[in-house]
Amino acid sequence: MKTLYLECYSGISGDMTVAALLDLGASEEKLRHALDSLQVDGYTLKISRVNKMGIMAADFDVILDEESHNHEHSHDHEHSHDHEHSHDHEHSHDHEHSHDHVHRGLREITEIIEKGDLTPGARKMALRVFQVLAEAEGLVHGKPPEEVHFHEVGAVDSIVDIVGACVCLDDLGIDRICHSEVFEGTGWVNCAHGRMPVPAPAVMQLAQKAGFSLRITGTRGEMVTPTGAAILAALAEENAVPASFTVKRVGIGAGKKDFDHANILRAMLIEGGEETGEETGADFFEAKPVMELQCNIDDATGEELALCREHLLAAGALDAAFQPLYMKKGRPAWLFTVLCRPGEEEMMAKILFSETTAIGVRYSEKKRFAMQRRQKTVQTSYGEVAVKICRYGDMEKVYAEYDSARQVSESARVPLREVMQAAVWAAKEN
Repeated sequence: MKTLYLECYSGISGDMTVAALLDLGASEEKLRHALDSLQVDGYTLKISRVNKMGIMAADFDVILDEESHNHEHSHDHEHSHDHEHSHDHEHSHDHEHSHDHVHRGLREITEIIEKGDLTPGARKMALRVFQVLAEAEGLVHGKPPEEVHFHEVGAVDSIVDIVGACVCLDDLGIDRICHSEVFEGTGWVNCAHGRMPVPAPAVMQLAQKAGFSLRITGTRGEMVTPTGAAILAALAEENAVPASFTVKRVGIGAGKKDFDHANILRAMLIEGGEETGEETGADFFEAKPVMELQCNIDDATGEELALCREHLLAAGALDAAFQPLYMKKGRPAWLFTVLCRPGEEEMMAKILFSETTAIGVRYSEKKRFAMQRRQKTVQTSYGEVAVKICRYGDMEKVYAEYDSARQVSESARVPLREVMQAAVWAAKEN
């Protein structure tokens, strides 16, 4: 299992995350290809190395066209249109622009990501991060996540950072992400509508949702951005670091500020057999709580239910399914069931309410046994296919990932079943 450990002693932001993953070995060529495929313009990328208090680090800089003719401003904040500002790094964005902007909502950003040439894994992670981010911004502004609109500058920047981070994670084959305590500064930042406290309101919502701990330090200034916090909230686990581990590789990403400490994010590929369950699998087979949501629906189309299921999974649902049943007066209907992590049930209920005709959702806490799982890519005679390997003790199950196998099947023009079987055989041989 490939475990990534993010050391957030100087906070975390989107650009720091991408830089650290590139320094860790992620492909710059694949990153640029994926970002180019999104058809999002208005920026250029600068990838370089910088010195942060004597430590060499990778720097990932999204240079917005806006900056070239309006002003210099920081760019890692994806705040919603309700803020119209950016306050990560060197400068506050405390004035109005001289021209109109296009604004992108969650639906528009989802369409951009769906149309991009991304791997299934990278796409799923990016959609998950944006859903979590929109949910947090919506809570701050009292709006449903689908009504949160991101300012054009912030939207471009956050799309590049979030998709970039997910492409790098997928390229590195990361199975599991854990992180340290998240250190944050203090004070205020300026915005178009006044001053905001540090940590930013969206960061606080994300920390509450994910349950990760913020350690407030005496450093003046913002060290954690909503983009960075959303990546942690959507994809990572705190307090999951092995008690002892071996460091296989280290990547360092630079922040844009200069504090009295090195403003860097360290990313480490680590191994720790006992804690990660590589030897016994026990940690992955214990009964852990999940939330189960159910609703009966008798007046929605199959197309609506299928699309809702896709959106639930993209938002991080552990599983989502619907099955036929009969309701009162013999009417045919559907039982929609969703499994999610504790704390995410309200978000899932909102998706059910907004995308189906449901007017009531039941939920309860359940416990489930889960086998240890990891993903890897195997080489078959038809091409590379992603597989999922599930293990408990001596038991092992191998499955080809559908989206990956389907792409290879269509490209090689061979039946899907043959591709999936070839992938399973290749995984077992290796």
